[in-house]
Formats: sequence, C-alpha cells, structure tokens
Amino acid sequence: MTAAGFCILLLSAFIHATWNYLSKKAGGGAAFIWLFTAIAAIVYAPMAIGVVLYEKPDFGIWQIVLIMASILAHLGFFLVLQKGYQKGDLSLVYPIARGTGPLITCLLAVVVFHEQLTLPAVIGILLIVVSILFFTGGIKRLTESGSLIPILYGLLIGAIIAAYTLLDKAAVSHFLVPPLLLDYCNTLGRFILLTPFAAKNWHQVRSEWKQHRIEAAGVGILNSLAYILALSVMVFAPVSHVAPIREVSILIGTVMGAVLLSEGFGHRRIIAALFMVSGVISVAIG
Repeated sequence: MTAAGFCILLLSAFIHATWNYLSKKAGGGAAFIWLFTAIAAIVYAPMAIGVVLYEKPDFGIWQIVLIMASILAHLGFFLVLQKGYQKGDLSLVYPIARGTGPLITCLLAVVVFHEQLTLPAVIGILLIVVSILFFTGGIKRLTESGSLIPILYGLLIGAIIAAYTLLDKAAVSHFLVPPLLLDYCNTLGRFILLTPFAAKNWHQVRSEWKQHRIEAAGVGILNSLAYILALSVMVFAPVSHVAPIREVSILIGTVMGAVLLSEGFGHRRIIAALFMVSGVISVAIG
C-alpha cells in the first residue's frame, strides 16, 4: 500500500469516528437514519451525476446484484448500529464492532479473495481478541445483568461490517463500480426503503430535525465521505490491509466516548483500544 493510501485511510478513520460520535449523541432510531440519509442524498447528488456523465460506468447483472446486496447490508448495519447505541456506550459498542469487523473480513478474505494470512496477522487477531476481553471487563462481567446485550450488538455489527466490506471490495475492484457511485447507490437505496416508514411516522422525523438537525447533517455528510475515501483505496489495495488500517478509528471513537460523553471505564477502554489498534495494524502488516 502506498503512503498516500495509508494517509487517506487515517483521514477516513478520523471522519468515521466523528460521525459515530454524532450518531451516538443523537441517539435516534429509523427516523434519524432516514433524515441523515435524505441529507446525504441531496448533498452528494451532483457528484454522483458527475461520475455517471464523466466515467460512463457499464452496469451488468453482477454489478446490480452486488449493489442491491450492499444496500441491504448497509441498511441492516445502520439499523443495528442505532439500536446498539441505545443499549450501550459508544466506547464499548463502537470498538467491539470495529475490531471484530476487520477480524472477520481478513479471515474471509483468505477464502474469498485468496489473500495470505501470515504470522503477524495471526498475532494481530489474538491482540484483537484480548482487547475485546479488556473492553468487556473480562468473562466474569459478561454474566452481569445488562452487560451482555451491548456486547452482542457490537459483535453483530462487526459481522455486518465484514459482509458489506467484502461485497463492496468485489464491486469496486473486480466489477469496477466507481466508489462514489457505489456509496450513492447505497444512500439512495436506503432512502427509498426507509421513506414509507418516514412518511408513516413523520412526527418522529420532525422531532429529530428539531432536536438533532446538526448531528443529522454531520452524519449524512461525514458517513459517505469516510466510506468513499476507504472505497477509493480499496480499488487498488487488498481488503485485508484496508479494513484493519481503518480501525485506528477505534482509539479515536473510544476517546470521544470516554471524554466527550463521560462514559464509564474510560481509562481501561482507552488501554483496550490501544491493544486493538496494535492488533489491527499487525493484521495489516501481516
């Protein structure tokens, strides 16, 4: 991977952690998702049109199938993510989700894309597992009332992240779907699928706009920007490298949750985040 690609992924990681902080701060559900999706659809429409006119991408049956699968995976991600943030802290749900996501991605990439898993990668995987135990407070704390649900949400989100990462890697690198256009198709598909709900529950949308319009605008703009940057690097770099490097956002998101949202276990979770970042970097090197 080039130095430019590495720097782009670091920028993407910071932007990603920022929009997750805004999303957790808003604490909304499907109405909030529809609202920030509508904002993204408006903001990125001129750029998507420009890509279509300039690049003239050729869409066949496989491109359409991958885009539709990606839309459903991303929609599931946002719905489960918002629910997870309602059940647990940002500094718990976010790092577990972002840590297990590349872990599963790398393991599947070996099978799907025949990428190599070396000793540093295996060490990185072990570091990620250890860091998850730090985040959760150990196996003993898992048995405490209310502790298991947020962790399960984090793991489920991680599995969904792995699914859409592999789908989108295939779309942009093997079937040459332009990264910005792929993300915009996701945005547009999510908007269409959630519009019936928004129309039926318009009072919720109005409430979210009244209380969280700044957060919705921030998530709408930053979510797409972060992923477009990552997809652009994914065009030429192995997905088993891109996915882990992006997870520097784990440390950023954990600090945001512990400091800006005053969530508990701050020092322990920051230490765990350092373990996890070391793990994902080791996976990337491997």
